[in-house]
Amino acid sequence: MVYTDILRYQAATSACNSIRLTCPKLRIPSYLISAIHLCFIGAMSSDSKSHVPLVVLGAGVIGLTIAYYCCLDMPGDWHSQAWASPYAGASWSPGPLGGTDERVRRWEQISFDRLWEMAPLGLVKRSPSKVLGETDGVLSTIWWKDLVRDFRLLSESEVPAPYKVGISFNTVCMNPMEYLSWLRSELESRGVVFRRQFVRSLDEVKPFVGKTGLLVNATSLGSRSLIGVEDTTMYPIRGQSIVVESNGLQEFVTVRSGGGLSEQATSITPRPGLTQTNTAFLNGTYQVGNWDTSLDMSAAKGIFERCSTIAPCLKDEGTKILLHNVGLRPDRKGGPRVEVERISLPLVRSDGLTPTLGEDGEQQQDITVVHAYGMGAAGYQRSWGVALEVLSLLKENM
Repeated sequence: MVYTDILRYQAATSACNSIRLTCPKLRIPSYLISAIHLCFIGAMSSDSKSHVPLVVLGAGVIGLTIAYYCCLDMPGDWHSQAWASPYAGASWSPGPLGGTDERVRRWEQISFDRLWEMAPLGLVKRSPSKVLGETDGVLSTIWWKDLVRDFRLLSESEVPAPYKVGISFNTVCMNPMEYLSWLRSELESRGVVFRRQFVRSLDEVKPFVGKTGLLVNATSLGSRSLIGVEDTTMYPIRGQSIVVESNGLQEFVTVRSGGGLSEQATSITPRPGLTQTNTAFLNGTYQVGNWDTSLDMSAAKGIFERCSTIAPCLKDEGTKILLHNVGLRPDRKGGPRVEVERISLPLVRSDGLTPTLGEDGEQQQDITVVHAYGMGAAGYQRSWGVALEVLSLLKENM
């Protein structure tokens, strides 16, 4: 069962018809006009009034960014643990997969460049950064040195004890609450209408997709239990973190024990603040396969102590604890899934266990589904690249 947002958006040359309203002519930035026309209109019939419904199922940062490109949907319940995006570090941080998967590398390059360009809006912070390694194994996975800005190896004198090696570069950081809210306001300004409901089966989405529509499945961990998808390769990575207010945290710092992440992941991410300044995200944990969303205060103490080792100013009198977060990162065995699938609805199973939602004898209908999920801890840093690929797949399958 997925607690998510569904939106049916129908675009024509001069108007959009949504579930609940008809809105006037859309005011769309120039860089979006071609995408909207190609996605919704380019393959339409000669009738200028024709339209193709497009539904995005799921509203984490991947679904939202796809929505932004296609003028779609997002949620407003920032405190629900049913999705991970509000609890993310929301920065570009080195990961191993881009070194072995060219498609992932492309997603991350596109996303980094886009986020870097957004800094003047105040939603993204260009941050000086360091990766500190307990061993020189961290140097074996620097495929990303040409992706970030101002990459260099730290000299021995610049590496604080007890670490052995260090890397300096400039990265991008976001504040999820402000960034996701901005995406929402952008879409709402374009007449987007969204619907929040529990979705147990793809059959429940059929009325929104209609006979000619397209569906984007961006339900992250929900894809494991969503009937009709049931992707058992999906698994959680539990992340616990702390948000603090402190004047001295202006640099992104992450500690690596080798080429990857240990269960006790340690990093500090300074956040931009349009409404709340001088805040930072202290990470955390990286607990593969752990579904527990309850707060562990002993883990919180460990997080604070580890982060204080690399940023002693955390123990200054002015530091304030603002939030304790627990979220489940939606990872997938075999890597992310971004691909097209044709699915026949209503669903039919040989075991006869599919829930009956419509009328008996309802006519079968094939729909096009573009899946986009399984990004693990890298949703923000792949979001723009994934969204562009999804948009391309939608156009190809119109």
